Amino acid sequence: MAADVLDLFLELASISSPSGQERAVADRVLAYLRHLSLDPTEDATGASIGSTMGNIHVQIPATAPGEPIFLCAHLDTVPPVAPIEPVVVDGVVRNANEAILGGDNKSAVAVMLEAARRVLVEGRSHAGLELLFTSKEEVGLVGAYAFDHTRLTARIGYVYDQAAPIGEIILGAPSAHNMEVTFHGRASHAGMYPEEGRSAIAAAARAIAELRLGRVDPESTVNIGLIDGGTAANIVPEWCRIVADVRSHDDRKLADLIQEMQDAMGLAAGAAECEVTTKLNSGYRGYRFKRDDRAVVLAAAALEACGFAPTYALSGGAADANVFNERGLACVNLANGMVDIHTPDESIAVADLEAMVDVTLALLDAARGPK
Repeated sequence: MAADVLDLFLELASISSPSGQERAVADRVLAYLRHLSLDPTEDATGASIGSTMGNIHVQIPATAPGEPIFLCAHLDTVPPVAPIEPVVVDGVVRNANEAILGGDNKSAVAVMLEAARRVLVEGRSHAGLELLFTSKEEVGLVGAYAFDHTRLTARIGYVYDQAAPIGEIILGAPSAHNMEVTFHGRASHAGMYPEEGRSAIAAAARAIAELRLGRVDPESTVNIGLIDGGTAANIVPEWCRIVADVRSHDDRKLADLIQEMQDAMGLAAGAAECEVTTKLNSGYRGYRFKRDDRAVVLAAAALEACGFAPTYALSGGAADANVFNERGLACVNLANGMVDIHTPDESIAVADLEAMVDVTLALLDAARGPK
């Protein structure tokens, strides 16, 4: 057993767990929970979603009346490009190598495990606590979508998956779609018969030039993240594929953006005498809380009890919270002090790890009592 939240985080962060390869860290979490005399269960979703683990769920029965809550964190990280060797320098945890630290989301995992330990060891009164650890969050919230949410007793939950100072409460996240577009032209020898070819890459380039990219408006973003095509430098490219990410906090704007992009693709393909096919993949649905919603009120009370002034924001990204809100639960994302996630500069302060344990315990205190 790690001595405190810092030691636990250092241990978890050092275990490589890119999406789909979370087995080693899952085993460590299971061992920790069992050491606390808890009885965690692991579902059978791993094989069906391409992960080496299933989602881990455990309940700590209530000892007082009030509102039970669940806490959720994901065990996967984006792929590390070098070994993860966490070091503490001037009170801040970083990777000694040029790669991610994995604080997203193992800082939350460590905090939730340490808070559960303290609840049990200190005999703290609470209205019920459930912990859920998911797989493959970084590649589309896959583990959370595969989890049977009816296993959760609590109707209110929290994730700590926002890279911002402690105190920030996320009131909403966007809906998103992934658009895969393939242009089909005609191949020909680029030096001998270029006029007989129809360049799919030229069609794709024309389409991209017409798109509104980046922050389209305060609620919406569009990004072309992947492009590939052609077969050789001396062949007019017969095909080209682009993949776009489209997000908005307003579902009508999202639909309009998608239609606008499809129109631009069609016009560009026609001008280049090419054909185009579009495959639209639903990503996740957005959500929006009000400040007086019960889950938000509890979070604000817990933060204030720990000396943090609550602030409120909208996120441009998704988290497992999107899944649970889509399924009728109230799940709020709280910032936990992570910095520069998904980059070699990623870090988190030791003080923030410790503070989030206090915030978690204060959440349980706030939820205790009459509903």
